[in-house]
Amino acid sequence: MPQTLYQVDAFTDKPFSGNPAAVCILDIPADEVWMQQVALEMNLSETAFLYPEKDGYNLRWFTPTVEVDLCGHATLATAHILFEQKILLEEQTAVFYTKSGKLTAQKLQNQIELDFPSTAPVEQTAPKQLFEALGINALFVGKSRFDYFIEVDSAEKVRKLKPNFSLLKDLQVRGVIVTAQSDIEQYDIISRFFAPGAGVDEDPVTGSAHCTLSPYWSSKLQKNEIKAYQASKRGGELTIISKNNRVLLRGDAITVLKIELL
Repeated sequence: MPQTLYQVDAFTDKPFSGNPAAVCILDIPADEVWMQQVALEMNLSETAFLYPEKDGYNLRWFTPTVEVDLCGHATLATAHILFEQKILLEEQTAVFYTKSGKLTAQKLQNQIELDFPSTAPVEQTAPKQLFEALGINALFVGKSRFDYFIEVDSAEKVRKLKPNFSLLKDLQVRGVIVTAQSDIEQYDIISRFFAPGAGVDEDPVTGSAHCTLSPYWSSKLQKNEIKAYQASKRGGELTIISKNNRVLLRGDAITVLKIELL
């Protein structure tokens, strides 16, 4: 049977920016090999697959090469499609059962708010290979559940960073977050995210990375609500709010493609 997929640009209100994700709504669970093949065919940083479960949906995310445990932009894209296609009413809450536990999404006027687990970084000594790959010095080095986390002393260094992806790929982590305080008035922080080991050299806008950025910068800036910009080539923005051991991620999304998989 033909299968419909949607492609959504997440964490942006303009097409062809933000982070694209594919969304595949299923009636029943699908074969893992098939899902990985579809994700490779879509060739986006993430493809989300969901089917009804309990009071919500079972949700899984695949890069072109691996399944991941947490993905923000593809969850935002999924919620956007559920609301846009009127599968859920705007006043309803989207509930997702995932490898990172129960996640929810709500419509807030033109944006969507995700409720995700906080993954604060813990300070630690990083391997020499990490700094060789990045070619930078750090103000702080830590590690979250998934990623290395590095703060540098200027936003310009974040923007100009040209990593050695071959070296980064060998690190035993999902990815690397590099961040600094913003030098642009409308944002508080800036970041970039690299995950060659997961098949994505640089991710355009990474919701799950902001689950680490939020607790770190909230503590450092003494500010609960933070305006964040991810300085990839496509670029994207979101608001992040630390709340107990959770992070609220607010962003826009726009559908750019509807595809029939034959």
